[in-house]
Amino acid sequence: MKVLLPYWFFNLSLISIASQRLREAAAEKAEAEKILQVKAAEAEAESKYLSGLGVAKQRKAIVDGLRDTVHVFSEEVHGAGPKDVMDLLLLTQYFDMIRDLGHKRNNTLFLPHGPRAVDQLREDLSHTFSLGKKK
Repeated sequence: MKVLLPYWFFNLSLISIASQRLREAAAEKAEAEKILQVKAAEAEAESKYLSGLGVAKQRKAIVDGLRDTVHVFSEEVHGAGPKDVMDLLLLTQYFDMIRDLGHKRNNTLFLPHGPRAVDQLREDLSHTFSLGKKK
């Protein structure tokens, strides 16, 4: 005797198997997306960390260079102190910035410009740093 299963029973079985496979596929896809997001976040964190290290090394190199410049200039120019050297460097950087600004287009920067502009900037910076030391 043969037992014939109705068509709907066979169809329900296939639907059940397909449904289970779809659920598993959706879970695996969600897990893969989660892993991608975690890896992207880790890569971004590593990038920011390395960028911070680069900035720190750059600032250290600038400070070392300024220290060497002050030392050499003070030795070779008698009567010149560290303040004189820093004023000269600030003035040089100011003029370099003005020159660079003139070579670029579509950039607008308004700065006070006059005989006391650099001296005023130096005084403002000195005042700011002295306030920071008092805290």
